[in-house]
Amino acid sequence: MPNDQAVSGSRAASARAALTNVEPRPGVPKPDPIMVADHVRRSFGGLTAVNVEHVEIQRGAITALIGPNGAGKTTFFNLITGFDNANEGTWTFNDRQVAGTAPYKLARIGMVRTFQLTKALSRMTVIDNMRLGAKHQTGERFFAAIFPFLWNSQEKSVGEKAMGLLERFNLHEKIGDFAGSLSGGQRKLLEMARALMADPELIMLDEPMAGVNPALKQSLLGHIKTMREEGTTVLFVEHDMDMVHDISDWVIVMAQGEVIAEGPPDAVMKDQAVIDAYLGAHHEAQLTETGESLTESSDGDSA
Repeated sequence: MPNDQAVSGSRAASARAALTNVEPRPGVPKPDPIMVADHVRRSFGGLTAVNVEHVEIQRGAITALIGPNGAGKTTFFNLITGFDNANEGTWTFNDRQVAGTAPYKLARIGMVRTFQLTKALSRMTVIDNMRLGAKHQTGERFFAAIFPFLWNSQEKSVGEKAMGLLERFNLHEKIGDFAGSLSGGQRKLLEMARALMADPELIMLDEPMAGVNPALKQSLLGHIKTMREEGTTVLFVEHDMDMVHDISDWVIVMAQGEVIAEGPPDAVMKDQAVIDAYLGAHHEAQLTETGESLTESSDGDSA
């Protein structure tokens, strides 16, 4: 009988294979979407930051969300994950309407995110940051906290899970250090590991490579691929086109708040609408397979 990891890996492979038959166009339906968003709009004064008519995220795959400066990528992330309110629109997670749901409630049902600027609690230790990520902790309830016998066993299990993830992310030697003492790359690893404490079905990563030492980038790439092989759906915002090309099963491109292209990495990087969005409608430069032109024109985007 296959173990859970083998089953998850098989499902991930099936999810990727299913995308090969999907037409590369904006808003295209997916064979098994974990998240679907419709008519999502967000305006700030007279500026429309997000105007997404329809987008679906394939379950079990790694999807990249890319776009030039000010495209609305992070704003869209904030809307979907409850950190900002849309002017209109609906979106579902596992066929459940979740528009307007608070972030902590989304985390409980399996949708978690990380941030471009890490949110580690600097004056807490690495291991305590990890413990905070676990769901449904009995000891968090006031009356239950008075009676340790109600949560001692769970507390031990949470600690063991945290240690296992810290070893996997090569942070086990930092368990007693304050999170604020970690390097930028280590804080990225910590935030990613803490997100996995919640056993997410969908993890949304906002620029996971931003500010990361090149020596740690390959480690981060490996961890993201492992998430997919374990059955976790990954949606990430990124400007490192080498990374996008390397690990993405599907790419969604935003410009001026709208989805302008979708498809496999190779197809998207040759799409004229994408080239125009990054380089200008009359620019003759072409995007390389590794996305060098995209990377150069996207550095420093905070959207």
